[in-house]
Amino acid sequence: MSQTASADASFTAEEPAESVAGADSRGAQRGAEGPTATFRRAAARARRKAALDDQKRSFLRMVSHELRTPLNAVIGFSEILASELYGPLGSPQYKEYAKLVHESGLKLLKLVNQIVEIARLEGHVTDLDVAAEPLDEAVEDVMAQLRAECEARGVVLSAPDLVGMPGVLADRRGLRTILSNLMQNAVAHSPRDGVVTIEAERVAGGMVEISIRDQGEGVEAADLPRLLRPFEQGGASLTRTGEGVGLGLPIVDLLTRAMNGSLRLKSAPGQGLTAIVSLPGA
Repeated sequence: MSQTASADASFTAEEPAESVAGADSRGAQRGAEGPTATFRRAAARARRKAALDDQKRSFLRMVSHELRTPLNAVIGFSEILASELYGPLGSPQYKEYAKLVHESGLKLLKLVNQIVEIARLEGHVTDLDVAAEPLDEAVEDVMAQLRAECEARGVVLSAPDLVGMPGVLADRRGLRTILSNLMQNAVAHSPRDGVVTIEAERVAGGMVEISIRDQGEGVEAADLPRLLRPFEQGGASLTRTGEGVGLGLPIVDLLTRAMNGSLRLKSAPGQGLTAIVSLPGA
């Protein structure tokens, strides 16, 4: 009995040892195959992501073309009619209606452009060419574009230190889109004879802060986060006095983040709104 027991005990002790050795061998094999399998999975994910990005780009190009082409035709021909380029239209109402069609077409084209831009940025399919950009030139370009709107609204754009503005690392078109959206938003919500101030300075960490401040009625601090969500609008004092669907600030937020920057908003009732964009300094 003792020998049998001794033999059984010996067998029982050896069996786990073999199992452990087998497990160690299989684990070693899995460990050796692990990096290769991980690499293959990562490569497959990268291929799927690239294919999806290509599909998004194709979709956005198609949507952009199919919507903008007829809109451009509406805008162009209505402008010809409103200006009576080929002769008088007859009834004065025709000319007035042509102007309304032209204005509506421009508004719709702006909305389409904003929606396409939001889709591009949220889908990470926009191609940015980040390089050193002179901020003074960009500000001057946008101020010139908004001159007619400022005159119509009786608002003044002021850049006290335009020549001394530092350069930034940004995409040329993206930088102008940021400035245009912020400055246009400030003009739209400024009172007649109001002043919109544009300033820029270098701050810690090699960043440049661009601040655009209006003299509007301002909003409650609790409403500020909503202004950065697409199609969301804040308090009535800021968003309901002007036109738009609430895409300008979200586009700015997404663009600044895509260029390694950030957007902050400061406001209080009766104190206007200040938008502060931080971008890497050139």
